[in-house]
Amino acid sequence: MADPRDPRPLLGEPLALDLLNTRWNSGGVQDLLTTPDGYGIWLSTAGLADRCAADDAGLAAVLTARDAVAGLVRAAEEQREPDLNALNHVLAHGRLRHTLTAAGPAEAVEVDSPEWLAAWLAAEDYLSLLRQGAHRIKACAHESCILHFFDTSQNGRRRWCSMAVCGNRAKAARHYEKTSH
Repeated sequence: MADPRDPRPLLGEPLALDLLNTRWNSGGVQDLLTTPDGYGIWLSTAGLADRCAADDAGLAAVLTARDAVAGLVRAAEEQREPDLNALNHVLAHGRLRHTLTAAGPAEAVEVDSPEWLAAWLAAEDYLSLLRQGAHRIKACAHESCILHFFDTSQNGRRRWCSMAVCGNRAKAARHYEKTSH
């Protein structure tokens, strides 16, 4: 559930993209992750506040993960060779341990240090998105928007982070262009 203090215009994307979307454009680039308090807001919205401490160490780790995901997404958008080392560095801080319990198969995330949990989960989520379809990780088509989304539309043709915001801006601009000439 979204934290009511969360000022971001797009919430509810998969964890890796939600982390990427902690930077957005609203009268200039805004960044939720400039302080541990902002990190705490993101953790709350992401449903991780009970598992991760909103401290400087966790913030530094999650910024490392955000930079890694941003670099990979940007490389894909620019159709250039990605630098895999940054994400692999984050992934090296944890693992998924499979066990068999009385209730059946189970998985547990293990990290080498607690501050890496949110960062590792976001990095692992990015791998999950790639497995589902890298082509569905998209940037909003509005020229001033820097948000990203995972396109789950049936035809894979979603263009806007939000039809209510960026989609309407584009429609209004097209209408203005038609009527002003």
